[in-house]
Amino acid sequence: MASIVTIEIEPGIIWLAVPDADLRILCGCPADSVKHLMRRGLIRPINVGGVMCETGPNAILLSDVMVQNGEVCNLAEFPVLQMFYRQGLLLPGHPNNSGAKPILIGRREQVEAQMQYIYRGNYGLISDLELMEAGVPADQAREMMRLKLKFAFGRIQHPRELLNGLILGDRPMEIKNGVTIRRVTLNVFEVSYGDETATIDLNLAPHRSHDCPYPLGSFQFRRDYFAVVHLGEGDGWDIRRPSMGSVVVFQGRVYLVDAGPNLDHSLTALGIGINEIEGIFHTHGHDDHFAGLTSLMQADHRIKYFAVPMVRHSVAKKLSALLSIEESEFHEYFDVHDLVLGQWNDIDGMDVKPLFSPHPVENTIFQFRAMGAGGLRTYAHYADLVSLSVLKGFVTDDETKPGLSQAAFDQVVANYHEPADIKKVDIGGGLIHGVATDFIADTSGKILLAHTAQALTPEQKRIGSGASFGTVDVLISAHRDFLGRTAFKLLTAYFPQVNPDHIEAILNGPMRMFNPETIIYKSAQPQDCIYLLLTGQVEMLDEDGEARAALSAGALLGEMTGLHGLPAAETCRAVSFVQVLEIPCDVYTTFVLRHQLFSGISTLMEGREFLSRTWLLGGVVSTGTLNALTKSMRRRVYEAGSFIDHNERAVGLIRSGRVSRVLGGEVIETLGEGEFFGEEAAVFDAPGIARLRTEEPTEIHSIPANLLGAIPNVRWKLFETFERRNRQESSVSQAGRTVLAWNDEYSINIQQIDAQHRRLFATANHLLDAVESERSREEVAAALDFLITYTKYHFAEEEALMQRYGYGDTPEHKQRHVKLTKQVLELEERIAREPVQAVEVLEFLHDWIVTHILIEDRKYAAALNAAGVY
Repeated sequence: MASIVTIEIEPGIIWLAVPDADLRILCGCPADSVKHLMRRGLIRPINVGGVMCETGPNAILLSDVMVQNGEVCNLAEFPVLQMFYRQGLLLPGHPNNSGAKPILIGRREQVEAQMQYIYRGNYGLISDLELMEAGVPADQAREMMRLKLKFAFGRIQHPRELLNGLILGDRPMEIKNGVTIRRVTLNVFEVSYGDETATIDLNLAPHRSHDCPYPLGSFQFRRDYFAVVHLGEGDGWDIRRPSMGSVVVFQGRVYLVDAGPNLDHSLTALGIGINEIEGIFHTHGHDDHFAGLTSLMQADHRIKYFAVPMVRHSVAKKLSALLSIEESEFHEYFDVHDLVLGQWNDIDGMDVKPLFSPHPVENTIFQFRAMGAGGLRTYAHYADLVSLSVLKGFVTDDETKPGLSQAAFDQVVANYHEPADIKKVDIGGGLIHGVATDFIADTSGKILLAHTAQALTPEQKRIGSGASFGTVDVLISAHRDFLGRTAFKLLTAYFPQVNPDHIEAILNGPMRMFNPETIIYKSAQPQDCIYLLLTGQVEMLDEDGEARAALSAGALLGEMTGLHGLPAAETCRAVSFVQVLEIPCDVYTTFVLRHQLFSGISTLMEGREFLSRTWLLGGVVSTGTLNALTKSMRRRVYEAGSFIDHNERAVGLIRSGRVSRVLGGEVIETLGEGEFFGEEAAVFDAPGIARLRTEEPTEIHSIPANLLGAIPNVRWKLFETFERRNRQESSVSQAGRTVLAWNDEYSINIQQIDAQHRRLFATANHLLDAVESERSREEVAAALDFLITYTKYHFAEEEALMQRYGYGDTPEHKQRHVKLTKQVLELEERIAREPVQAVEVLEFLHDWIVTHILIEDRKYAAALNAAGVY
């Protein structure tokens, strides 16, 4: 019998067990990985010492890269919760609680990111100060912290106290009981025990995504005046349904309430394209309501984000921890609209009221209302409640103890029982979820029971209804065509120079619907219509049948072939139910010629055709967005052997030719047609370290970084590429090069500052490379200037953090920053006067950066860690 057992659950998730060593590793943990294990029987109910619990992993191997093919690979919150509570590894007195801690295995930055993301997922904001910074008045902040400490059994603990982190370096490491692991190459690992070895490959093939653990089918619903579409109403453990959520449709616009795991699969099943989503109303940051945010970041516009400030702050901290980005970058991905707690907020004509709901993290329940025949109609979405019996046990007026006041309890009861036409409530039970019996006397028109993996009991069925995935409750019917409004809006944006009255000529075509998996038009065949995509999602297939692009609302399908009378160059296929406006080719051609648009459209189409065939821009990017990028492109041509100056804030797309990324004389990657460089500028406003050399005559299209960085799904791909190339650069042999190498020992256990320190090292190495490569004095000066600029930003962030948490030696630390700044400015003056050697600069930077981190920064880090800041 084999000592090592491996089972491929699906691409990107592998189960590895060594029974003799009592080791069970979940290798890869994307969204809903626990549900995949449950479906395969690797997590199952078991009786241990008379206590019912579950089997499961006791270690997690993290992906080397956070993002692959646009999907987050490391979401360890629910696997860790399963180990702690459903296996009983953390429960006092549980027969499975032997004192052995679960293990997180991976690169230091991935382990630290998961620790911090789980920390914020468990607690949200962790102090009165953080709550007050989120706009909560001081007295309410103290009350909320009392409640939070009650849920936390009196003390907030960082995951480092509960989990062991095994940091993988370049050498084999022992996991436990003689089982070792080593990294073979990026995302490929070898596990050994005795004479046996097993290879674990967590890389996803191109265009491959993680599978959804439950089938969903396909649905089509009407974009009504005011309606609710239900998203499955399960919980984070339900292997048959998605987690509790809703789609609220108002005046034909699509809004989400929460974003659970596998949200992209749910939207596709409902025939909703990502670009159709107007906004999301967010209750709180637990993963079964949070993990889908990364799918929303892939739209071609910033989707509106509606939440009260304390929820937004909590969620932003968790998302920034997960992705190792600055908290402020949350605004780069979402169009933030803060809501006022306890008041009706006017959202595009719909009233929305968030109400405080007790929970371990910042949480609100939502009420929605709109005016219709007979008066106001209301929908209440009550996710993650706490049963009133549990909450009653928390009541204490002793403000020195964890709990909540009687007045706060009474307000929660009043909020729970406020009637609505339709009310969806959490009945998950336990310490942090609700129960159906709290709503026996509720006078709402219809009560829906949700957030449970269990079938409803007879008693529950007498209290409320269920809601299957895709079912719809219409509160106010529509008597007008909202799709027509959408088509008009999209076409006027596409033809801004045309009188809107004239656009009616191409709006007069029929609306058509295509079923899922239907071919809309085939490659190499002529077509007599162009289609404006209004709802749903289509995929474009190249001649080999490979999917190269997914398109959502706003795309003009078949425009080039229809306008020029040519056979289609690719096959267009419906992924979900799809609705389109059909425009006859002759009508469209006449319209274009009449308004003298042919030349401009042909130029734009040629540019769009190139952009849409690249990986970077081949996703759900609308025609209008591609047009804007095409207009901004600047063409540049280089001879073979040229070095490309990429200090400008732009991303370069290769139209033809080949470009090598060179570091220290070594070629680390060669880029071909359709590939790009310059992601550092678009994501982090940072310089690239590698030099770019053309290997043959090369044509480049340069696009301003700010335009690409403002498109969420493109920014996401740029981020993914930045992370992958950063790994490449750090793994290049350091022999013979003058570099400032980052070591794991430099970490000060504050994720935000560690990330900034690593970027400080990157900017320092950019300077060293410029000096060692004997670039022009102007290039060296520019590299040093960037280092100085970033250093000043970092020092300001550091000082603000120390001051915020009352670090006693803040004035002294500020004075050291002043001294360090003066020293680097003196170096700048010297470089301006005379040449310097790379080894001199390295010696200066090592003393200037490393010594400060190892000695000075560790002093304030210990104080901030003690205050709960990691």
